[in-house]
Amino acid sequence: MNTVDWHQFAHRMASMARDLLAQDTVEATLARITSSATALVPGCDAAGILVLTGTDARTLAPTDRLALESDRLQVRLGEGPCLDAARVAGGQRVFRIADLRETESRWPRYSAQARELGIGSMMGFLLFTDEEELGALNFYSRKPGAFGEADETAGWLLASHAAVAFSGARTHAQMEQALTTRHVIGEAMGILMGSRRLDEKQAFEALRRYSQENNVKLREVARRVCAQGTL
Repeated sequence: MNTVDWHQFAHRMASMARDLLAQDTVEATLARITSSATALVPGCDAAGILVLTGTDARTLAPTDRLALESDRLQVRLGEGPCLDAARVAGGQRVFRIADLRETESRWPRYSAQARELGIGSMMGFLLFTDEEELGALNFYSRKPGAFGEADETAGWLLASHAAVAFSGARTHAQMEQALTTRHVIGEAMGILMGSRRLDEKQAFEALRRYSQENNVKLREVARRVCAQGTL
């Protein structure tokens, strides 16, 4: 089991928090989160973020194939600690498997096959804010007994900062997309108003009607009009 140097950890956490806010995209933010997991938590060989959307499960920013293979295994089996953390099964937001060589009654099928993947121990933390649950940040070690209580505390602190940065980056990206969509729709309306002698309301209605009749998103219809000059 490794020992956390809390003085060094605090300084590196502060640097990471500033760095997360400086990232330009959601993808860059997530990659910085997972790379920080392997850098800040002793014994962490790999990290990844599991996100569930309905029945769809995705592994984001894995630092090693180990994280990706673990998530795929859990999805295939329909059980596992990362799945439970991401969907807050039983209200659990944190988990730690100290030694996968020992019998794990909570996820017996996953544990047996995870050992074959080369996982010795693991931890996971729900990424959440007061408004939303974002997924699970998962830590992997190839060594059994790599994570103790101090490592769990370190992981929880990192995950808390990560959740705020992830949420903020996603909100920023959604706002940028909304502004871009609004601009494209406005440009498409202007084209239709000029080419078809429509007023603003009629131009928007033409876009909306085409979107509904052809089952194409409104922003995509607007992009086509901007590219082609017509519906």
